[in-house]
Amino acid sequence: MEEPHIETLQESLDRLRLEVDELRASRERLVLAADADRRRIEHDLHDGPQQHLVALAVNLQLARRLVDADPAAAKALLDEMGRDVQEALDETGELAHRIYPPLLEAGGLAAALRAAAASAGIPTHIDVTANGRYAPEVAGAVYFCCLEVLERAGDGARATITVREEEAALAFEVVEDRGSEAGLERLRDHVEALGGRLTILSEPGRGIRVSGSLPLSR
Repeated sequence: MEEPHIETLQESLDRLRLEVDELRASRERLVLAADADRRRIEHDLHDGPQQHLVALAVNLQLARRLVDADPAAAKALLDEMGRDVQEALDETGELAHRIYPPLLEAGGLAAALRAAAASAGIPTHIDVTANGRYAPEVAGAVYFCCLEVLERAGDGARATITVREEEAALAFEVVEDRGSEAGLERLRDHVEALGGRLTILSEPGRGIRVSGSLPLSR
């Protein structure tokens, strides 16, 4: 009488495993699509609005030489417009960097993380011994996990970031001494969707430690 029950249980387990595999594959597709979108938007911003703003800045310089009515007022106005254009250029570049930092592909994780720490204004010790070229979704997941912790850091915070290869995986850890884990759960979904694992530990008044690893091949 026990065999049918065992067979039914095995069938249920098989269905559950299949559903878990399908969910993992679906989540991975979503992450890969989101990463691809970020890279595409960065490219579009660089080749579109940013190029138009550069051309506008050049034209403004030319216009200064052509204006002959009330030259002092025209110069002051053009100077103001030039500053506005430069500010727009800076903001566009920051937006493109936030969506998918070009440094991840051009300079690697170490350069991208140093730039992120500088932008966040958080004194950060960065130890990256992983020097290989990684799939964009893997490098992006590590980068955005670290960035999220840095951006949520409190005033006067300090951080440490470590990235290394171990056992066919890219392992990372970011420790920040003033933050909390609020809002960080979505990072676990991102990492697990790529077949990795993520641990978030925090203690009141002692900051947060986020550590994880992502497989280098799937």
